[in-house]
Amino acid sequence: MFVDQVSVYVKAGDGGNGLVAYRREKYVPLGGPAGGDGGNGADVVFRVDEGLNTLMDFRYQRHFKGKRGENGMSKNQHGRNAEPFVVSVPPGTTVIDEDTGEIIADLTDHEQQAVIAKGGRGGRGNSRFSTPRNPAPDFAENGEPGQERNIKVELKVIADVGLVGFPSVGKSTLLSVVSAAKPKIADYHFTTLAPNLGVVETADHRSFVMADLPGLIEGAHEGIGLGHQFLRHVERTRLIVHVIDMASIEGRDPYEDFVTINGELKEYDPKLMDRPQIIAANKMDMPNAKENLEAFKEQIGEGIPVFEISALTKEGLREVLFAIADKLEEIPKLAPQIEEDIEKEVVYRYQKEEIPFEISRDDDGAYVLSGSKIEKLFKMTDFARDEAVQRFARQIRTMGVDEALRKRGAKDGDTVRLLDFEFDFVE
Repeated sequence: MFVDQVSVYVKAGDGGNGLVAYRREKYVPLGGPAGGDGGNGADVVFRVDEGLNTLMDFRYQRHFKGKRGENGMSKNQHGRNAEPFVVSVPPGTTVIDEDTGEIIADLTDHEQQAVIAKGGRGGRGNSRFSTPRNPAPDFAENGEPGQERNIKVELKVIADVGLVGFPSVGKSTLLSVVSAAKPKIADYHFTTLAPNLGVVETADHRSFVMADLPGLIEGAHEGIGLGHQFLRHVERTRLIVHVIDMASIEGRDPYEDFVTINGELKEYDPKLMDRPQIIAANKMDMPNAKENLEAFKEQIGEGIPVFEISALTKEGLREVLFAIADKLEEIPKLAPQIEEDIEKEVVYRYQKEEIPFEISRDDDGAYVLSGSKIEKLFKMTDFARDEAVQRFARQIRTMGVDEALRKRGAKDGDTVRLLDFEFDFVE
């Protein structure tokens, strides 16, 4: 089964907790604090493995969680950092944040990798909070929570040549006779349900990768038919080969087929119109094919080369493969137009400043604090220690929480809720 799009959940490892400890050697009076920092949590990393060609593994595992860092130790010993959690993906994988639509990574080369979720920082031990006013602090930080996000993983097949055309024009047959690929071939629409790849070698020993993509129909870019699921795979190809049924077996006009397919490609991504194209006029062994070809050439003009072939009888295949190989030699090997544009343009996006907290009301009248900044601060506080609680109170007061609650009408004794913790508002 070919899987090319899947939604998964990733969670990086939390940082290890800092430690509250003191030096207790016999001959070291007033040894002071000696609690070590916690280790950093594991990053979730996607790395390209060229041996993979599908996202099938993601079909069975939808949750990826990194390990947390080791807690800090006495004698100022730092906890061990967690090793990155590496997930193998095939070349051509794009990772998108489902909540924001942001493209996190576009992975195309073998061993290329990207951090998808950042591990949490280890909490600081009590020795890090020692000051002249408080030389022996009795608190430490908990580890920072690791980043978590819902992502969409898409695979865009990387092939030198993409075969496009209506269903049943002979794309799969062509791929099967010029390569060792064994695509399913039958006499009905949408036999090809997933892209098929084959390595093609010409008579003069040049080789390239050809992809047979599912047939496109009118309206494919809007989600009609099967082709819309695979239009993304055309983006990676360096050369587009239009396979056209020149015998009009299904009663369609070859020139209208050509215009319709190009229209679908343009609607999906206008940049595809800049991609070089070759036309393979297929089924030339059938009646009426010669007459249709002459009319087609008159309508299309001189711009795009047209090659007469018959995938069934193998006529004309040598010539069209030589033409494809020649054209590929003119096109940069590792830089299709779409990647070139990304490298040339530096896009600066406005990052909306994160609101430190928000206040809302529950049905029972309690004031509810929320927001990633204040929630992270809460999770990194050890509420079992009074000094840590006092420090948390000072921090949220500095953030303006007290003042904001007063403006919302909070009075002495009102309940304030933060995650699963409740406390009383004190004037």
